[in-house]
Amino acid sequence: MVIFRLKIFTTSSLIIWKTKPEIFNKGIILKFNDLMANYVPSDFSRQISLEHFIEIFLVHHPIQNVLDLGCGIGNSADEFSRINPNVIWIGIDIENSPEVNARQRKDLQFLTFDGVSLPFSDSYFDLIYCKQVFEHVRFPAALLKEVYRVLKPGGFFIGSTSHLEPYHSFSYWNYTPYGFIILLQEAGLEVSEMRPSIDAVTLILRRITGDAKIFNIFWRIDSPLNAMLELFGILLRKKAQWRNIVKLLFCGQFLFSAKKPSDYFFS
Repeated sequence: MVIFRLKIFTTSSLIIWKTKPEIFNKGIILKFNDLMANYVPSDFSRQISLEHFIEIFLVHHPIQNVLDLGCGIGNSADEFSRINPNVIWIGIDIENSPEVNARQRKDLQFLTFDGVSLPFSDSYFDLIYCKQVFEHVRFPAALLKEVYRVLKPGGFFIGSTSHLEPYHSFSYWNYTPYGFIILLQEAGLEVSEMRPSIDAVTLILRRITGDAKIFNIFWRIDSPLNAMLELFGILLRKKAQWRNIVKLLFCGQFLFSAKKPSDYFFS
């Protein structure tokens, strides 16, 4: 039934949007394009996971010390170890959350904090990784200042967070991509890149049906609305950056990359 309704939604939307292509060139989409153009890449527009995003990043940016901020059960340690066995991984999270309570691993270094103050000296980490955490952070601006403090000059803050995703696991916030850029910049970080992740409609259907397994595949391939928007962009001969920007308008989650300013750059 869900797949049938999704086909109807996709087909009817394609007919409507294809007959009125001018809606892509005015109003909210055009204004959002102006706001986001400096932060959205033009290399490709396919949907990628945060893990793939990190893998691409590490090819060009060798790092040693990694903090997983909001590490949960600690799965990211395996990803970093697979890509670079020499990475020193530390996980940190609040004392009590569903994800922390499900933790069973004893082979990793886990620390606890109060949700704001990170127990590390200044300029400690090459990279802070943060997957779907900031929608659960009660004081995001304060924590971002701590992220800035413990990053080395030239260090990176990379992760994902929620835009139009439904409430989940005690989440406080939903961020627009533009709003999150402002938060990052106010903390002193330079925003490098914003990319769309899984679309909002897919996450809404996932919540309505209560069957996560059916929809989990859409973290590995293009989710339905993203696939539809990609097709629209191609039919209208829009470039990859434009397609990424439109997907950001309707995404459930988005990826971000930011950097602590420095006088040098990684080679």
